Amino acid sequence: MTIAFWCVLGGILLPYACFGIARNRGRGPDGRRLRDNRHPRDFPEVISGVAKRAWDAQLNAFEAFPAFAAAVIIAQLAHAPQHRIDTLSLIWLAARVGHASFYVLDRHALRSASQFLGLACVLGLFIISA
Repeated sequence: MTIAFWCVLGGILLPYACFGIARNRGRGPDGRRLRDNRHPRDFPEVISGVAKRAWDAQLNAFEAFPAFAAAVIIAQLAHAPQHRIDTLSLIWLAARVGHASFYVLDRHALRSASQFLGLACVLGLFIISA
């Protein structure tokens, strides 16, 4: 399996790491977890702060992933240079981990920069496939 495909796996797991942060940080004033498995869709409406930012990072990670996965698969099928596919994939994964971290830490300028870097990597994968 290529490094790029391992990065796809990392991209699959990233939203769940963000969810874990949201779930564990989403607590009421009494310290009780706010997530109720009977009504899981209500959870984002009752959280704030770090938990809400982690929840939003999770959603963004799910949104960014399909384009990356498609770009990796297309680059592989187009027989683009493997070292370039792997490099762009590693940078994408690092940018997305950074994005999630900056989201949780409320560093909006760095979050935007890392999101742009991730998008640039996806575009780069398409360019090397041409």
